Amino acid sequence: MARYVDIHPDNPQPRLVQQVVDALHDGALVAYPTDSGYALGACVGNREGRDRILRIRGLDERHHFTLVCKDFSQLGQLVRVDNAAFRAIRAATPGPYTFILPGMPEVPKRLLHPKKRTVGVRIPDHTLVHVLLEALGEPLLSSSLILPGETEPRTMGWEVKEDLDHDVDIVIEAGETPAEPTTVVDWSSGEPEVVRRGAGDPDRFE
Repeated sequence: MARYVDIHPDNPQPRLVQQVVDALHDGALVAYPTDSGYALGACVGNREGRDRILRIRGLDERHHFTLVCKDFSQLGQLVRVDNAAFRAIRAATPGPYTFILPGMPEVPKRLLHPKKRTVGVRIPDHTLVHVLLEALGEPLLSSSLILPGETEPRTMGWEVKEDLDHDVDIVIEAGETPAEPTTVVDWSSGEPEVVRRGAGDPDRFE
């Protein structure tokens, strides 16, 4: 059964955050709230966590995983960003956007799209996520918690616990979270292409 951790949305308790971080380092798969619904998260080096995310979501190897970053500096170490993309992404973050870009050599191949060698990156505008990433000390391998047959991410921690009690290790509750997923912008060709319209204003990239 998944552990249910209730963390204050504005003033996350360091003790509880550290418990989640320790579990992640030990290989846990976590369901956590963001500025665009719930997401599934695991450490980047957690091979089993990656496979569990694909299994829960009913996805194949071509799925674009997302590396959730605490700031732009961390993001820039994971993907190749030209000057035009740099300025536009910097202006839009933190926020409910996911950007697909060519991965740097530091990103494990199993996390890259098998043909395009691209990966998603994002910097959420969410207090708990920022505190969690700061304590974790590395990006979080992540994917929106959109279950097979559904079109929107889950938004209620207790529902996630009820439906995924035997599929994840920890469910974090931290107040309300929006139902819209991130807006996804594919910048891998050198020009922005909005491939999913979501919570972030897509007009700035069209």
